[in-house]
Amino acid sequence: MNSKKDPMGRAIAEYWETKRADRLRVFSPMFEEDEIPLTTLFRSYEDMPEIERKALNMAKGRILDVGAGAGCHSLVLQERGMDVTAIDISPLSVETMKEREVKKVIEQDFFTLEGQYDTILMLMNGIGIVGTLERMPEFFKQLDSILASGGQVLCDSSDISYVFETEDGIIELPDDMGYYGEHSFRMQYKDTIGEPFDWLYIDADTLKQKSGRCGYAVELVAEGEHYDYLARITKKE
Repeated sequence: MNSKKDPMGRAIAEYWETKRADRLRVFSPMFEEDEIPLTTLFRSYEDMPEIERKALNMAKGRILDVGAGAGCHSLVLQERGMDVTAIDISPLSVETMKEREVKKVIEQDFFTLEGQYDTILMLMNGIGIVGTLERMPEFFKQLDSILASGGQVLCDSSDISYVFETEDGIIELPDDMGYYGEHSFRMQYKDTIGEPFDWLYIDADTLKQKSGRCGYAVELVAEGEHYDYLARITKKE
């Protein structure tokens, strides 16, 4: 990724350096303008939601932290003496993680990563990097390559069908819409504007269906308070 088009990385680096940051703005054709609070990317274990804490407590063996951002999850595991590797496509985020003394950090796209891992963490809706349902087989093909025998993927996501719920409690999806969890976004921090990217919010039933077709099983481990859930994905025996 070009650091000049890396709004999240710039925001993370500036917050780490100054402990202050401007708004990290998020735009989408489907939603009103939103923003990501930078403090959530630097939070301690005690400040994480229960779903994230549960995932960290379940992590074992050689751990891969996908889309690690500022490294908050990697640092918790590292402090516990665990073997964790953090990856992110943002060069500025990677540099910040190194400054925060995350020991193993790689500027790397998940889909081209090599190696073997016992636990793959995809937190804060990290499975969203798949982008579209059409790309799910590619995701599982990559797991075939990097997930060790007996390994697990711990990921959280959200069922955002509630966005389309009427006052009567009925889900009404637009006729011209494909899967309701597929969206595109663009981020901006000050004058740094990122490229548009696809992002996937996948409901648990669809995740189970797509996983099963590719030889994987899904266990729903926990449910959050905002239509979110934590899933454990493993290879079928």
